[in-house]
Amino acid sequence: MQYKKDKNWMKMALQCARYAEKIGEVPIGAVLILEENILGFGWNSSISQHDPTAHAEIMALRDAGKKIKNYRLINTTLYVTLQPCIMCFGAIIQSRIKRLVFGADCNKLDELNMMTHILHYSKNKYKLNIKKNIMHNECSNILINFFHKKRKYMHTIDAIFNRITILK
Repeated sequence: MQYKKDKNWMKMALQCARYAEKIGEVPIGAVLILEENILGFGWNSSISQHDPTAHAEIMALRDAGKKIKNYRLINTTLYVTLQPCIMCFGAIIQSRIKRLVFGADCNKLDELNMMTHILHYSKNKYKLNIKKNIMHNECSNILINFFHKKRKYMHTIDAIFNRITILK
């Protein structure tokens, strides 16, 4: 039953990721849930907002905090399409999210180990339940396809510039 709920909420996070891609951002989405209700949502916005901290997770936390007028997001679950970076993981800890569910992992064992290490040595006895690889293929594919298109576009641009240089 929990897997089915997780999958449904991850589909919402994927919708946010698709929106990010549509506006030219790296397609990562996040949805924060409290008692089966959306408390906040976000998508990568670093490029459009000229803000290196405007990751999907941070945007969802900010949205939720404003709604409930509190920086503590106790008893919530954050669904995100990609394993959070260290910055976002720190924000998750600071907001006291109860559960983190992510789709694609970043295949960086060091980063996952660091998250575990940070949690283990957290001064406040904070417990975070982490579930990974929910809809892994869908969450991975949106990123793989995005970067594949970007590389193909850059290769085309390079070819055009090389031709211009030769013509000069």
